[in-house]
Amino acid sequence: MVNSNDKLLGQMKATATQGGSSRFLSQPPPASWTGPESARGGEVRRVLVIDDNPAIHRDFQKLLCPDSGAASDLDALDTAIFGAPAATARTTFQVDGACQGQEGFDKVRRMQRSGQPYALMFVDMRMPPGWDGIETIERIWCECPDIEAVICSAYSDYSWHDVIRRLKRPELRLLSKPFESKDVLELAWSLTSRWLRRSSSVRR
Repeated sequence: MVNSNDKLLGQMKATATQGGSSRFLSQPPPASWTGPESARGGEVRRVLVIDDNPAIHRDFQKLLCPDSGAASDLDALDTAIFGAPAATARTTFQVDGACQGQEGFDKVRRMQRSGQPYALMFVDMRMPPGWDGIETIERIWCECPDIEAVICSAYSDYSWHDVIRRLKRPELRLLSKPFESKDVLELAWSLTSRWLRRSSSVRR
């Protein structure tokens, strides 16, 4: 029988083959991210999860920032597949959390001003009693239009057509709850990669 750690390693294998790795660098909300700037001097992809359910934050952290034991196993898998570890820098996800839209907005603005912007946010659709996911993204994009976004929802309060029309982002992605691990990993990798490519081209 395959245990949960083996399953996680299997899900992360695609990231490993691209030179990626993740580390647990933050605690569940409401604690703020205070982790190191990078691991092994590698590339940092900052992700913000805005959701009123603490269990969802833990799920994202387990997937994107496995504990040190799982990370060591992933390094061992890397070595077994590719031989001696390469000297090149690795990719690291850093995950921060907010329980309400207003809190998420404040964190995005604070990180933007500090020169450490988030590349991606996963935003829950329903977060009573505060802003819903649409209003949260709308307000954040007014100040930080470059951040990538994924709406997470188990409900259909809005039609997807209405969401796209209101936010004016045809490329906006939807993650249905309960979500599959592979979908989270694919979205996190592809959207932070797109953000990094765009940021790199602006700096040139």
